[in-house]
Amino acid sequence: MAYVSQEMKKRLAPAIKAVLKKHNMKGSIAVRHHSTLVVNIKEGAIPFDKEDHYQINEYHYERNYADNPKLVAFLNDLVPAMKGPDFFDESDAMTDYFHRSHYTDINFGKWNQSYKMVA
Repeated sequence: MAYVSQEMKKRLAPAIKAVLKKHNMKGSIAVRHHSTLVVNIKEGAIPFDKEDHYQINEYHYERNYADNPKLVAFLNDLVPAMKGPDFFDESDAMTDYFHRSHYTDINFGKWNQSYKMVA
C-alpha cells in the first residue's frame, strides 16, 4: 500500500528543492491522503502555456512535451528526486495488484492560482 509520511517528505525535500533551484522554479511540496507526494509549481522560467492549472502525466511527459526541451529537462530531474532512493513499484494492472512505495503528482499552478512565468 502506498504511503508517504511527513518524515519521508522531509527526507526528499532537499533533493526536490535543489532541482527547483537548478531550473529557476518556485514551488511547494505537500503530502496528499498519506499516499501521494505532490509538487505544486507556482512560478518559473520555463514556458508552459496550458490552462490556468495543469497536472503533468509523469509517464508520458517526454512525448507530450517534446516541443518544450526545457520542461522535459526539468521533469527528468524532478521525477527521480520525488521518487527518491527507496521508491519501488511492484504493481501489476493485469491482476489488479497495486503495490508501490508512494504516488507522485506534479502540478503547474493550483485551482485558485495560475502558474506564472517569470524571466
